[in-house]
Order: sequence, then structure tokens, then C-alpha cells
Amino acid sequence: MPEGHTLHRLAREHKKLFVRRPVRVSSPQGRFTASAALVDGRVLQRAEAYGKHLFHHYGPDAIVHVHLGLIGEFSSLPLPELPPVGQVRMRMVGETHVVDLRGAIICELITAPQRRELLARLGPDPLRKNADPDLAYARIKKSKLSIAALLMEQKVLAGVGNVYRAEILFRHQVDPMLPGRQVDRALWDELWADLVTLMRRGVRVGRIDTVRPEHLPRAMGRAARKDRHGGEVYVYRRAEEPCHVCGTVVSKTILAGRNLYWCPTCQKG
Repeated sequence: MPEGHTLHRLAREHKKLFVRRPVRVSSPQGRFTASAALVDGRVLQRAEAYGKHLFHHYGPDAIVHVHLGLIGEFSSLPLPELPPVGQVRMRMVGETHVVDLRGAIICELITAPQRRELLARLGPDPLRKNADPDLAYARIKKSKLSIAALLMEQKVLAGVGNVYRAEILFRHQVDPMLPGRQVDRALWDELWADLVTLMRRGVRVGRIDTVRPEHLPRAMGRAARKDRHGGEVYVYRRAEEPCHVCGTVVSKTILAGRNLYWCPTCQKG
């Protein structure tokens, strides 16, 4: 599932292509036709992301809300407009580009009050300038759940997914099973600050890189990572491979229905 940096990167792209200009909106697939007709030809006022949610604002009474889910994606091509390929839920046509949305779990038209109601159910987004880490910590400190489970709870922290979860815990040598109520404030401040740094880098480069310079392939004389997710990481999707720091075999288990990766030596608590 795309993590928060991907949605913020998409918001930046859509601002550049469409904001303050009329946009033709359609639904070649047909599932979004009625809603698309209500914003077709209107000026896109702004595009923004919050956590794993993307919002296109056409006015206070018309906001397109998108959640990509597991397989959703946007594709962008320069004009001229070509016939849609595959199941295109929403097509946006501007002055220079065509953007198609496929496979999203949510593509709906909502109002400003509905957007506020949705955001009220989410935790702070590390990529938002007004994010308040105190809100997330208050929820973590009250919980018996593991910190690994809590970091994936969007009502605790918005935008963090499986990759950032595994990597941030490794970078700070945190046992993923540490109960939230045992996370002290100093540790949380370190985790939050590092998340902000790593996720902002993800927005800039379009991939997740978490490995420190001294552990990069060239510094260690090892082969670069080959994975469809891209980026250099410490433990994510590296089960049964040696830890870059201590050499211990990276472990994997299932937690709350998702794969969890960690180093049992570096993160023994």
C-alpha cells in the first residue's frame, strides 16, 4: 500500500498540473460518472494530502477524496489525450497532461464538513506542518498494544505504513513488541523527528531510503538492493538476510495481518 510520502508527492504533482485552472473530469470506467459530472470543467482550487488520503478541492461543496488502497495508482501522460487503457475510475485532463486513476479503494465526492469528519478520525501526519506529535503520543502512552501495531494505526499516526514502521523501529533499536505505555517521551520525540526527516526525503526522491551513509552498499562493499519497492532499507522485506549492522538474520512475523520485520539482536529492547 502506498505510504504517506506517495500521496504528498501526488498532491504536489497535481498542484503543478491542474491548480487554478479548469479541469475536465470523467469516469471512463463508469463508477464515478455522476460525481465526475459535478466537477467537470470547474477550476481545481487546491490539492492536498493527509496521511494516505488525497483531496482535490473544487470548492467548499465539492472535494474529490481518493484513497489508493493496496493497488490504486495515478498515471500521468502529456497531451494529446489518448483512449483510456484498463479500468480508469477517474480521468483528469488539463492544459498539458492527462492523469488517470486506477484501482483505488475510494474515489468519491465529499463536502468540506465530511472532510473535517474524516480528518478528525486520523492521527497527526508527520508531513503536515501543523502536525502535533503530542496527540499521537497521548494515544500511544495509554495503550497496551505494541509500538509496532500502534505505528500502523492511522487513528494514532496518519501516513505511516509497513516500510516506515519497520525501518523507524530498527533505526532506533526499538523492540517492536514494546507496549505503547512503556514508550517514554524522549524515545517518542526521537521517533517522530526521524519520521519527519525520512518521510520528507521520500517526498523529494519518490522512494523510501532509510539506510545511513555508513551502511550503504558502496560503504559496505555489498550489492545494492533489488526490490520493486526501491530504496535502501535495513529490515523491510529482508527476512532471512543478514542485518547490515550486526549480521544477525532478519526475522519476520505476522502482526495484525501485516508482515513485521526486525533484527532480534539490534532490537532486543
